[in-house]
Amino acid sequence: MLRGIFRPHSHDAADSIDTALESDERGVRAVRISFVALAITATLQLVIVIATGSVALLADTIHNFSDALTAVPLFIAFRLGRRPANERYTYGYRRAEDLAGLFVVSMIVISAIVAGYEAVNRLVNPRPIDHIGVLLFAGLVGFLGNELVALYRIREGHAIGSAALVADGYHARTDGFTSLAVVFGALGAWAGFERADPIVGIGISIAIFVVLRGAVRQIYYRLMDAVDPAIVARIGHEAGHAPGVVAVRETKARWLGHRLVADLTVEVDEGASVADGHAIATSARQRLLEQVAHVDDVNVHVHPARH
Repeated sequence: MLRGIFRPHSHDAADSIDTALESDERGVRAVRISFVALAITATLQLVIVIATGSVALLADTIHNFSDALTAVPLFIAFRLGRRPANERYTYGYRRAEDLAGLFVVSMIVISAIVAGYEAVNRLVNPRPIDHIGVLLFAGLVGFLGNELVALYRIREGHAIGSAALVADGYHARTDGFTSLAVVFGALGAWAGFERADPIVGIGISIAIFVVLRGAVRQIYYRLMDAVDPAIVARIGHEAGHAPGVVAVRETKARWLGHRLVADLTVEVDEGASVADGHAIATSARQRLLEQVAHVDDVNVHVHPARH
């Protein structure tokens, strides 16, 4: 499992999830595993917060609880996305996943603000920190645990094409940063500098907003129907190699949750019959479903070839 977490992400179609059902199951599994891991971590850290009184560890604990809670809307979104389309929701319910991504981003913002407030409050009203050795251990464990969860979520999110799961991975990474703040704050207190803990907490809160930019960008792209140009080029390339296709025009694609819907126009020989044109379009559609990762549906329009 650990080897899988650190395995480099590949854009090769053969290494990607190519069925909606399998990607849904993989997303749900990632949410469940990360939820359990972070819930356990946050509970243990809460006990240590009570014993040590560290504001940096308190910030880390707040982040871990909020990060664990973001698994709930993601789980609901993955389940809801399986529902079939109907007369009102003609494209289905997969867009719920992007709405869950907005919730994740909001939780990152709120947790950063709360942690920053607590750090400033402790800077103005410093308190002694006890059990520094335990605090160091908790910070290191928190950092390693959160970073492993972050790597796992981001890897799985890229594998199934889920921007919301990738954003949740960034959320876990910010928790890892606050765990580092715990370590530095404890070292500062051990050296006799009581305000090191809240000062580092403020610095980490600022760093979280920097990391937030990546998560916001991912969700913004999905809500604005932005697609990597390389994916559009791959769709056009594969469709152009389907039997009977003379040329490919007006290639479009959009994400619905973690699945792609493609829309393109292919040109066929002007002497082809309607039946022949339909067969060519069906062949092009099937080729895209098999060769391009994350593609769930394809709309192919047939035009006579231009001379």
